[in-house]
Amino acid sequence: MNIIVRLFGAIVLQVSALAAMSSMAMSDDKPFRVNTQQTPTVYPRKTTQPFRVNTQQTPAVYPRKTTQRICSLDPIEDLLPPPQTKASNSLLSYLAEQGFTQNKEGSWVCYANDPKKEGRYFTLFKVKQVNSRLIASSFLDEGSLIQGQENRSLDFFMMLIEHHTNTTKENRQGIRRYLQAFVSLVKEGKIKPTRRGYLFDQPNRAMVLYHTLSSGNLKGTGITINIYLPKS
Repeated sequence: MNIIVRLFGAIVLQVSALAAMSSMAMSDDKPFRVNTQQTPTVYPRKTTQPFRVNTQQTPAVYPRKTTQRICSLDPIEDLLPPPQTKASNSLLSYLAEQGFTQNKEGSWVCYANDPKKEGRYFTLFKVKQVNSRLIASSFLDEGSLIQGQENRSLDFFMMLIEHHTNTTKENRQGIRRYLQAFVSLVKEGKIKPTRRGYLFDQPNRAMVLYHTLSSGNLKGTGITINIYLPKS
């Protein structure tokens, strides 16, 4: 009887031990809680410092416009004939500011170096008042324009037209285009030397012609304008 009781007690202890182990195993399988509350990330505050804008404008520096004289192709002062002691107070005295000199005949002339022969110069531009007319010429040495002569010839002619004709600015623009085309055609050889004149300003009876030189030491041709001075 005692043996049965002890046996039963041992069984009960074994069952209790198995139950305890089973309970521990089950407790290991249970999911464990994880605190999912996130701590907010604290970033350093971005400090925006105001920046200064320099609104002060630097003044623009433009190159100084230099006006080149019409008669300033080459420095030939040492080759020129001695100037007159005093230029006459003529209608064309303002040309002295452009580098022209007055010769003994009373004409205003511009000299240039001969690009083909050292130490030689020739008359490049010439203008003279003959009664009620102005006769102005641009000379082509042996029929050729030297470098820079084309534009300077136009400036020379237009200066005379502006000073001595009753023309408007708009009219002078048209006259310059006409003379520019004429000089270009001469340069290209499309206009041959002749005594024929071309009228380019009707009210002032102004004409232009391309001709051979009939006098002087210069061998070549010339482009000449003939302007009638307005009556005062």
